[in-house]
Formats: sequence, C-alpha cells, structure tokens
Amino acid sequence: MIRLTCPEPVAVKMVKAGLLERFRAAHPGLDVEFVLSDQYVDLAKGEADVALRSGDTDDAVLVGRKIAESLWAVYAARSYVGLHGAPGLAAEIGQHPLIGFEEAMTGHRAAIWLQSVAPAARYAARSTSVLGLVSAAKAGVGVAPLPMALGDGEPELARLFGPVPEMTRAWRVLAHPDHRHTARVEAFFDFILSEKAALRPILTG
Repeated sequence: MIRLTCPEPVAVKMVKAGLLERFRAAHPGLDVEFVLSDQYVDLAKGEADVALRSGDTDDAVLVGRKIAESLWAVYAARSYVGLHGAPGLAAEIGQHPLIGFEEAMTGHRAAIWLQSVAPAARYAARSTSVLGLVSAAKAGVGVAPLPMALGDGEPELARLFGPVPEMTRAWRVLAHPDHRHTARVEAFFDFILSEKAALRPILTG
C-alpha cells in the first residue's frame, strides 16, 4: 500500500486519467490510498508515504523531484463580470470583493499575494480548500486566485488575468528520506516520473 497525499482535485483527475489503473497494472497488488488535504500532512510522522505538493514548504528534510509547474491566475464568474466588470491587472483587484483562504491558510502563496496587492480589500468568502474557492467564485460573489488547472476547466468562470508570476511554484513528488528508497516508494516515484507528460495537464492545466 502507498499512502499518497495530494489535494482532492488532483486525486480526482488522476483517477479519471487512468493513472492508478496503469500503476496497478505495472505493480500488481500494490494499491494507492489517498490522503486528501489542501494542507501539508506530516510525512515524517508517517501520515503519508508520498506527497504531490506544490508551493513552499518549511520541511527541508523531504526529498523529491520536480514534475510540473503550478500556475495560478485570477478568475470571476462570467455572471459577476457582466454585472460588476473585472480587474484587468493586480492593482485593480482591491476594488472588488475577494475570495480567499481562511486564517489557517495565511501562509499559502495565494493568501500572501492577495495581502500584498490588496491589503484593505473586502472579502466576500473565505475557505480552507481550493475547491471552496472555486465554488465561491462560480457562485459569483467575488474575484478569486485559482490554479489554472482548475479555473480554466470551469465554463462558468472567466480568467481575468494571469498566470501571476508571484504565485507560480513547482509541483514536486516528495518522500521522507527514511522511506524514499523502500521498494514500494521507489516504484511509485519511478511511475510518477515516467508519467510526467500525463500529469502536466492535471497539475499545470
């Protein structure tokens, strides 16, 4: 068993793309169990074996490889834009109600970017998950930074501008060094690296 932690949208897309079926075909009897979270789980404590993670991490112990880029842009519902217009650049975003992360996620790069470009803006909605941001944006309550891999796939949403360089990070596959070269983790790493082309549209858009 491989316990893989990643955001929920990534897990859903991996399953739909047939990646898990291909992994099981290559490694019969070795299953993948998802640990779904937008926040980082502790690999050192054994909460998961492998992570697909984007953004900054303060855990310098983990080892891994870059597999894609994480690109973010700014979106709003087409219905919102029709009623209220849209910011065309970052300096105008504070003129609109924002959708962002809850206080528990203040270290996320999207939260840091919003604070830097619109420190006095009003928030229409906050969430602890990226899917929550997507749902609020689709409801038309305001403007949200979203991963392009999700935002561009929602017909109700319009990309207003982006990708935003300040929110660009690498997607990496990571493991704790104590487990990185166990047979099951090694097998999963090799599989993920061999499937980078299939993962790019899931992770980058």
